Amino acid sequence: MEALTYSIPISLLLGGVGLAAFFWSLRSRQYDDPKGDSERILSKEFDDKPKV
Repeated sequence: MEALTYSIPISLLLGGVGLAAFFWSLRSRQYDDPKGDSERILSKEFDDKPKV
């Protein structure tokens, strides 16, 4: 039972850090590139094959 007194607060702290990092990435507009995504999927430049 003593392990729970350490592991529960540590897990809550790590979860809070992950949630804060997610909200930081939202506020810094890390996920905003709708035009780039639509052009990237149709472009031949970003192919899976290496350029020769």
